[in-house]
Amino acid sequence: MTQQVPPTELSEPELTGVRNFRDVGGLPTADGRRVRQGRLFRSGHLAHATAADAAFLSTLGLHTIYDFRNGADQRLEGPDVELPGVRNVNLPLTDPAHGAEFWTMVRDGDLDQLREVLADGQAAGRMADTYREIIKDRTAEHSRVLHEMAADSVPALMHCAAGKDRAGLSIAVTLLAVGVERDAIEADYLESNATHRRYKVRRGDNSPSAMSPEVMQLLSPLFEARIEYLTAAFETIEQIWGDTETYLTEGLELAPETRARLREHLLD
Repeated sequence: MTQQVPPTELSEPELTGVRNFRDVGGLPTADGRRVRQGRLFRSGHLAHATAADAAFLSTLGLHTIYDFRNGADQRLEGPDVELPGVRNVNLPLTDPAHGAEFWTMVRDGDLDQLREVLADGQAAGRMADTYREIIKDRTAEHSRVLHEMAADSVPALMHCAAGKDRAGLSIAVTLLAVGVERDAIEADYLESNATHRRYKVRRGDNSPSAMSPEVMQLLSPLFEARIEYLTAAFETIEQIWGDTETYLTEGLELAPETRARLREHLLD
């Protein structure tokens, strides 16, 4: 029987300049264990972290921050705030919808342009395709992260821009590697839809017409965590490797002893 996924901790901090932060501790594994609190965190980017945010993050004892943003993201948002004694690793996992030109259109395009590119399921299709591509094309990056965490790079924080897609998928892969139940992975992924976590949509023109209900409806698939996106990733694992176990052992090259160390570091 599936174990109940614990609710978000009431003590979860309210960070002013960092969206979508949370500790993934408490998620259940198939063999009855749980992810240990204080070992694996996820969030949106840290570029706008306030002094108080940085002070809180500095209390977590982080070893490594994995930033999955690309250069275009960093030029738009800025570099992460640096935390004393914390290792920062930038490991781009592509842009969630194929590049800077696309996001320029999202920010500055008019209604007709947005309709042409995003309407009739195109936006959701782009997102699902990107999840498939990350699973297929970024096994080396995911393998590196998991091997580093198995060695000594914990506690770790993973983030991208919104903390939803690239970070969400990387967290999902990590949780698969330590045996967390799939429905628990999905529940954690969908937490990114909570109002206080969601990425704030910014457009070059914030006039009423540029932020109209139709515009926001066209954009919404890009800024939502949808189970269909994560399902596309899981289906890609099965299509390419046959099953999750083969993906972990052959795709990510995780030897039994590496997975054992991961479990030792991340689970109660």
